[in-house]
Amino acid sequence: MSATEFHVESLAGIAERLRSAGCVFAEEEAELLLAAVSGPAEIAAAVERRAAGYPLEHILGWAEFCGLRIELDAGVFVPRRRTGLLVNEAAALLSADPKREPLESSEPAVVVDLCCGSGAVGAAIACRIPGLELHAADIDQAAVDCARRNIGRVGGEVHQGDLFDALPRAIKGRIRVLAVNAPYVPTGAINSMPHEAREHEPLWSLDGGTDGLAFHRRVAAESSEWLRPGGNLIIETSERQAGGTSSILAHAGFAVRTVRSEELDGTVVVGQAGP
Repeated sequence: MSATEFHVESLAGIAERLRSAGCVFAEEEAELLLAAVSGPAEIAAAVERRAAGYPLEHILGWAEFCGLRIELDAGVFVPRRRTGLLVNEAAALLSADPKREPLESSEPAVVVDLCCGSGAVGAAIACRIPGLELHAADIDQAAVDCARRNIGRVGGEVHQGDLFDALPRAIKGRIRVLAVNAPYVPTGAINSMPHEAREHEPLWSLDGGTDGLAFHRRVAAESSEWLRPGGNLIIETSERQAGGTSSILAHAGFAVRTVRSEELDGTVVVGQAGP
């Protein structure tokens, strides 16, 4: 079916086109596209792009994440719902919950969103815990440009570079929470990923090396000197790879625990630095 063979201003017609292309949430996506694009030609083009496997979030220019609308440019990693667990755990560690270490009143807690992509994780943490000193970093220029808009809204700074090389020296040894959503898909599994991820997200945002844990090793090896005493490293991983990620952090000297959310289908490993 071509772009001219369905009623471009009809919700039902657009939903039918998307459903025939394999979109599971065709009605919801049709509503979002109609709200985001004006004019029959623009609507038709947007629907055809989506039917061809282009990520909905890249067409809309934003992604919903943890209740926020995160600006998203073409070619930037789309934040996943499961990564909300990373935000939840970071917020819990930073909160004044009496079961946890409270924030000091003398200076703001330093939080870093490493491998930040669009900056969704850092922005969501800052929205839940006000008064942070927030930094985010990514190696990709397109991601950094996008993150600067999202992180800038909550008063944070975004840096470009390879992992810790991007961060300002002034925060070394001061980080309270280091939140990391580094690539963790094994190289051999990339071809089995959904088309929209393989074709429209950069490979370096997906490929975690032979076993998917190459970046986890690099992060764990350097984190201790960047965290403050008792600070926490939180790494998103898969349920299958959680044992490997935990072992990496344990060998790096962290006290380790794994958190799993069936609701979000998310898994994170939390490492606490020594005193």
